[in-house]
Amino acid sequence: MISGKPNIPPAGADAPQVIALVDDDRNILTSVSIALQAEGFATRVYSDSSAALKALADNPPDLGVFDIKMPRMDGLELLRQLRLSCYFPVIFLTSKDDEQDEVTGLDLGADDYLAKPFSQRLLLARIRAILRRNAASRESPDATPNEADVSLPVLVRGRLSMDPARHFVEWNGHAVSLTVTEFLILEALAARPGVIKSRNQLMDAAYPDDVFVDDRTVDSHIKRLRRKFRVVDPEFAAIETLYGAGYSFTDG
Repeated sequence: MISGKPNIPPAGADAPQVIALVDDDRNILTSVSIALQAEGFATRVYSDSSAALKALADNPPDLGVFDIKMPRMDGLELLRQLRLSCYFPVIFLTSKDDEQDEVTGLDLGADDYLAKPFSQRLLLARIRAILRRNAASRESPDATPNEADVSLPVLVRGRLSMDPARHFVEWNGHAVSLTVTEFLILEALAARPGVIKSRNQLMDAAYPDDVFVDDRTVDSHIKRLRRKFRVVDPEFAAIETLYGAGYSFTDG
């Protein structure tokens, strides 16, 4: 399993989507690989990022899950090198909640970020969400980008612009890098400006039914959203807190 050899589907079966796992912790590689295979994915696992670089550049997977903190070549450098020759979505794992690592990874084009220890169900949910988003943006391979994205219109609310197909966010013309979870929470708020969304409603928008998170998790995401927008606009105040009720978005 550690060599990077994929599990092979039965003859005649539809080809499963391939998830590449790169982590120097073999226990994580084994447990996550087993969980993914149980959900119908094929896996390729690597405990050495240098070996992963060559293998993934030669044969890109459908999605990669990379640990950031690895010896010799860390996950950030691995993604940087891969982006020179190929593209596939990537989720980063890290052993500590380091916001600078997250910002750097998102700037490199990573799609999401989970801190260890993490819920395997949540990782599976984020993988599915990213793969669904990528599939939606490729619904019509022969169409121009505008035609292909008709089913996922850009959401514009005042100075905010959100492109669900490309997972792209701008505030007053400045790009803001968000994780999938942050994007889904912001989208739920911005879809109906001025309407109060409870924490439960925001959890429903960002997490699958079988993943439990508490209220503090939503509060943490809101704080991170505000911090990220204040990098490009120190006066950002579009996400309002209504104590005891929830949050709302104002586009004025």
